[in-house]
Amino acid sequence: MIKGINHITLSVSDLERSFTFYTRILTCRPVARWARGAYLLAGDSWLCLSLDPETRDGPHAEYTHIAFSVDAEAYAAFANTVTTAGLSVWKANKSEGESLYILDPDGHKLEIHIGDLESRLAALKESPYEGLQLFDYSAISNR
Repeated sequence: MIKGINHITLSVSDLERSFTFYTRILTCRPVARWARGAYLLAGDSWLCLSLDPETRDGPHAEYTHIAFSVDAEAYAAFANTVTTAGLSVWKANKSEGESLYILDPDGHKLEIHIGDLESRLAALKESPYEGLQLFDYSAISNR
Protein backbone atom coordinates (compact mmCIF):
# COMPACT_ATOMS: atom_id res chain seq x y z
CA MET A 1 0.00 0.00 0.00
CA ILE A 2 1.34 3.43 -0.91
CA LYS A 3 2.09 5.58 2.13
CA GLY A 4 2.79 8.85 0.34
CA ILE A 5 4.93 10.53 -2.26
CA ASN A 6 8.55 9.57 -1.69
CA HIS A 7 10.18 12.29 -3.78
CA ILE A 8 9.79 14.37 -6.92
CA THR A 9 12.61 14.50 -9.48
CA LEU A 10 12.86 17.36 -11.95
CA SER A 11 15.14 17.26 -14.95
CA VAL A 12 17.16 20.47 -15.21
CA SER A 13 19.32 21.86 -17.99
CA ASP A 14 21.54 24.01 -15.75
CA LEU A 15 22.08 22.65 -12.24
CA GLU A 16 23.52 25.89 -10.83
CA ARG A 17 20.64 27.98 -12.15
CA SER A 18 18.00 25.55 -10.84
CA PHE A 19 19.75 25.06 -7.50
CA THR A 20 19.82 28.83 -7.03
CA PHE A 21 16.15 29.16 -8.03
CA TYR A 22 14.90 26.42 -5.71
CA THR A 23 17.05 27.43 -2.72
CA ARG A 24 17.02 31.23 -2.97
CA ILE A 25 13.64 32.01 -4.58
CA LEU A 26 11.54 29.08 -3.34
CA THR A 27 13.61 28.72 -0.12
CA CYS A 28 13.96 24.94 -0.35
CA ARG A 29 16.65 23.65 2.01
CA PRO A 30 19.70 21.99 0.42
CA VAL A 31 20.51 18.51 1.70
CA ALA A 32 23.09 17.20 -0.82
CA ARG A 33 24.64 18.29 -4.08
CA TRP A 34 26.91 16.59 -6.61
CA ALA A 35 28.10 17.22 -10.18
CA ARG A 36 24.83 16.15 -11.82
CA GLY A 37 22.18 16.71 -9.16
CA ALA A 38 20.97 17.90 -5.80
CA TYR A 39 18.57 16.89 -3.05
CA LEU A 40 16.46 19.60 -1.46
CA LEU A 41 13.68 19.75 1.08
CA ALA A 42 10.48 21.65 0.41
CA GLY A 43 8.99 21.51 3.89
CA ASP A 44 9.15 17.78 4.60
CA SER A 45 9.04 16.79 0.92
CA TRP A 46 12.15 15.54 -0.86
CA LEU A 47 12.91 17.19 -4.20
CA CYS A 48 15.65 15.99 -6.55
CA LEU A 49 17.18 18.14 -9.29
CA SER A 50 18.79 15.98 -11.96
CA LEU A 51 20.98 17.37 -14.74
CA ASP A 52 19.58 15.97 -17.99
CA PRO A 53 20.44 16.89 -21.60
CA GLU A 54 16.86 15.94 -22.59
CA THR A 55 15.28 18.54 -20.29
CA ARG A 56 12.33 20.43 -21.78
CA ASP A 57 13.02 23.88 -23.18
CA GLY A 58 9.74 25.42 -22.03
CA PRO A 59 6.40 24.64 -20.42
CA HIS A 60 4.17 21.88 -21.71
CA ALA A 61 0.69 22.94 -22.79
CA GLU A 62 -1.01 20.63 -20.28
CA TYR A 63 -2.12 21.56 -16.76
CA THR A 64 0.23 19.18 -14.88
CA HIS A 65 2.12 21.05 -12.14
CA ILE A 66 3.62 20.79 -8.67
CA ALA A 67 1.98 22.82 -5.89
CA PHE A 68 3.98 23.99 -2.89
CA SER A 69 2.36 25.13 0.35
CA VAL A 70 3.08 28.50 1.92
CA ASP A 71 1.68 30.00 5.11
CA ALA A 72 -0.88 32.76 4.63
CA GLU A 73 1.31 35.18 6.60
CA ALA A 74 4.25 34.60 4.24
CA TYR A 75 2.31 34.66 0.96
CA ALA A 76 2.45 38.42 0.21
CA ALA A 77 6.19 38.63 0.84
CA PHE A 78 6.79 35.51 -1.22
CA ALA A 79 4.64 36.82 -4.10
CA ASN A 80 6.65 40.05 -3.97
CA THR A 81 9.93 38.10 -4.13
CA VAL A 82 8.67 36.17 -7.16
CA THR A 83 7.47 39.34 -8.89
CA THR A 84 10.77 41.11 -8.19
CA ALA A 85 12.67 38.13 -9.61
CA GLY A 86 10.74 38.53 -12.88
CA LEU A 87 9.44 34.96 -12.98
CA SER A 88 6.93 34.00 -15.64
CA VAL A 89 3.36 33.47 -14.48
CA TRP A 90 1.60 30.72 -16.46
CA LYS A 91 -1.95 30.90 -15.09
CA ALA A 92 -4.25 33.20 -13.15
CA ASN A 93 -5.65 31.81 -9.92
CA LYS A 94 -9.29 30.69 -10.15
CA SER A 95 -9.43 28.24 -7.26
CA GLU A 96 -9.90 28.48 -3.52
CA GLY A 97 -7.11 30.16 -1.56
CA GLU A 98 -4.37 32.42 -2.80
CA SER A 99 -2.17 30.84 -5.47
CA LEU A 100 0.64 32.01 -7.66
CA TYR A 101 1.38 29.92 -10.77
CA ILE A 102 5.00 30.32 -11.90
CA LEU A 103 7.54 28.62 -14.14
CA ASP A 104 10.91 27.39 -12.95
CA PRO A 105 13.99 28.06 -15.14
CA ASP A 106 13.26 24.99 -17.30
CA GLY A 107 9.56 25.65 -17.74
CA HIS A 108 8.28 23.24 -15.08
CA LYS A 109 4.90 24.51 -13.93
CA LEU A 110 4.73 25.30 -10.23
CA GLU A 111 2.04 26.64 -7.94
CA ILE A 112 2.58 28.40 -4.64
CA HIS A 113 -0.63 27.84 -2.66
CA ILE A 114 -2.26 28.84 0.61
CA GLY A 115 -4.58 26.07 1.72
CA ASP A 116 -4.72 22.32 1.93
CA LEU A 117 -6.94 19.41 0.98
CA GLU A 118 -9.44 20.27 3.71
CA SER A 119 -9.86 23.87 2.53
CA ARG A 120 -10.23 22.67 -1.07
CA LEU A 121 -12.90 20.14 -0.08
CA ALA A 122 -14.79 22.81 1.88
CA ALA A 123 -14.73 25.05 -1.22
CA LEU A 124 -15.98 22.16 -3.37
CA LYS A 125 -18.91 21.62 -1.03
CA GLU A 126 -19.82 25.30 -1.49
CA SER A 127 -19.31 25.28 -5.26
CA PRO A 128 -19.08 21.71 -6.61
CA TYR A 129 -17.34 20.75 -9.83
CA GLU A 130 -19.56 19.11 -12.43
CA GLY A 131 -20.02 15.43 -11.57
CA LEU A 132 -18.32 15.80 -8.17
CA GLN A 133 -18.17 12.68 -5.96
CA LEU A 134 -16.78 12.96 -2.44
CA PHE A 135 -15.46 9.81 -0.76
CA ASP A 136 -15.01 8.96 2.91
CA TYR A 137 -11.25 8.79 3.25
CA SER A 138 -11.13 9.17 7.06
CA ALA A 139 -10.37 5.49 7.67
CA ILE A 140 -7.53 5.62 5.17
CA SER A 141 -6.01 8.92 6.16
CA ASN A 142 -6.47 8.56 9.94
CA ARG A 143 -8.34 11.87 10.05
